[in-house]
Amino acid sequence: MADREVATLAGGCFWCLEAVYEQLKGVEKVVSGYMGGHLPNPGYNAVCSGRTGHAEVVQVTFDPDQVSYRELLEVFFTIHDPTTLNRQGADVGTQYRSAIFTHSPEQEQTAREVIRDVEEEGIWENPIVTQVEPAPEFYPAEAYHQQYYRRNPGQGYCQVVIAPKVSKFRQKYLSRLQQPA
Repeated sequence: MADREVATLAGGCFWCLEAVYEQLKGVEKVVSGYMGGHLPNPGYNAVCSGRTGHAEVVQVTFDPDQVSYRELLEVFFTIHDPTTLNRQGADVGTQYRSAIFTHSPEQEQTAREVIRDVEEEGIWENPIVTQVEPAPEFYPAEAYHQQYYRRNPGQGYCQVVIAPKVSKFRQKYLSRLQQPA
């Protein structure tokens, strides 16, 4: 059995990324949190102020024998707009930036290769602005943010913003979905 790996990604609201990665085969755990700022142990309100420098992220623990880091990044570039600086839809601020926080030189190399490949495919009209940087300390978000979509599917934001992303993911990656237990 291979060792588990960790990927940390920022692509707007962490609820959106978490809802998708929880369904991807090979993903064992997804934790919403904060990374990339200067304030130790930030809370949601502080991060939302935009003054801490943190991004909303998901930390994904995965089995590389079932899903590769490259595949995680390919999904990442499908479920958010990597061309908008500090914004995803109506969510605006540095906390909603597009970033890949790498945990090894190999992850950094793969991230840069995937960005190059996505740009060469011409999927996006504008240039990709996703930051690639070494992962600093990760701070898990408050308990009420964890598994938010799964626990609140009828909530307005979940229906209007998250559900379409989940649907798009499920359609494109049907063969990569986890099988129900």
